[in-house]
Amino acid sequence: MPATEPQAAPRLALSGITKRYPGVVANDGVSLTVLPGQIHAVLGENGAGKSTLMKIIYGATQPDAGHMLFNGQAVHIRNPQEARALGVAMVFQHFSLFDTLTVAENVWLGLDRHLTLAQVSQSIQDKAQQYGLDLDPARPVHTLGVGEMQRVEIIRALLANPQLLILDEPTSVLTPQAVEKLFVVLRAVAAQGCSVLYISHKLHEIRALCDACTVMRAGKVTGLCDPRRESNASLSTLMIGAQPPTLTHHARAAGAPELRVQGLSLEREDQFGVDLHDVNLQVCAGEVVGIAGVSGNGQKELLYALSGEDTRARAGTIRLGRDGVDASALHPGARRKLGLHFVPEERLGRGAVPTMGLAHNLLLTRNEALSASRWGFGWIKVRRLQSQANDIIARFNVKAGGAQSLARSLSGGNLQKFIVGREIDARPKLLIVSQPTWGVDVGAAAQIRSELLELRDAGCAVLVVSEELDELFEICDRLHVISKGRLSPGVPVAQATVERIGEWMSGLWEGAEVNHVPA
Repeated sequence: MPATEPQAAPRLALSGITKRYPGVVANDGVSLTVLPGQIHAVLGENGAGKSTLMKIIYGATQPDAGHMLFNGQAVHIRNPQEARALGVAMVFQHFSLFDTLTVAENVWLGLDRHLTLAQVSQSIQDKAQQYGLDLDPARPVHTLGVGEMQRVEIIRALLANPQLLILDEPTSVLTPQAVEKLFVVLRAVAAQGCSVLYISHKLHEIRALCDACTVMRAGKVTGLCDPRRESNASLSTLMIGAQPPTLTHHARAAGAPELRVQGLSLEREDQFGVDLHDVNLQVCAGEVVGIAGVSGNGQKELLYALSGEDTRARAGTIRLGRDGVDASALHPGARRKLGLHFVPEERLGRGAVPTMGLAHNLLLTRNEALSASRWGFGWIKVRRLQSQANDIIARFNVKAGGAQSLARSLSGGNLQKFIVGREIDARPKLLIVSQPTWGVDVGAAAQIRSELLELRDAGCAVLVVSEELDELFEICDRLHVISKGRLSPGVPVAQATVERIGEWMSGLWEGAEVNHVPA
């Protein structure tokens, strides 16, 4: 009989990986095999243990039990530096960037020190151009939007020329065009022998990109499949045990305006920001208005102006409530008293204090559990605060150890559910949400979108800023596009198409014919 060629050792083989935290087993005897050149998805709902497993592979977290083989050799990766030396690179869901450093300086930290900063900057520009990811190496990270930060992480990982590339929700804030370009890159990387571990909640992405899929639930592996042979419905059932609920988005007549923005122009606060030019926007009670656009086109500046974090707006340009109260110079607390609540895109740091429990994080935007004293300061009604937090945890199915759980201990998707739930539960008159379902699983995303529609039907005005076009088309009544600090006319979703919105993302709406809608 002819001799057969020996089969190449798996790039990565895990067996019995276990990781326990107080009150929860994040990984419970997990086994996983990834072949050379394979694009392998790890699928599971929020809190299933995916991110913990990836951190163990990357050396950022140590397992309590289990074994790991890399290229057939037993390894114990003690830290990310050892992982990188071995040939493992990772793009985290929560970015590991230093805000005060530039893009190039952040990338430089993870590369060999024999390279100069100028060489690293040139490499970033070359890779960015090759992959179609617009990025300036000289920009400080704190001036970047979430989508731009994602580009930094992806390019930093690819510059290491890894044998195993781990991507944790890499496309969560990328445009459809950028996702397609990334997929081209990943397929080319895999064709050269690099293995890719791909974590995403976007089922259509997994089916289009990956050739193997490991499914996790409650810290355990529950199945292995070829996603190319599955449907979105079957993958969803494998992941959460059921299909996500179908949204019912019916048309309804809008009420009086709750937000009116007229002629809002603002100069950027730093050299890498975006000037706002003559922004006109109206959001009425009982409607959801969406703003689409590529990250870094003025979304941050507009949201700061609307939320009250930036109070430089000219008098009369921002009005709240049916009475049109001039809120241009009001701080966030004063705007909340007028009924405006806000969900920022950054969960940790702005949406929640990492080192505080969920109950005390309610105090950032809620004051029902505070009582004034005759000495002028407030008392915290701890039991009421804990009760409110537990109600939100239960209503939004947040997987946490209770109201005292630290915000940083939650998975990204579960923290997002809590923050969105906190603001919805406040019964706002106007809710402004940035990236409402970034990094959450299909079931949680459907729940959040359903809650936003219920809020709309209850008479709330909802403004959603998102880079998820599918999401905007699913829940919005009207759409705008922001490009280079300018806001397009509003267009009813019934008249909008992905192609049209995609063109508008480049600022090509001058002379566009749309039915008259509030501006």
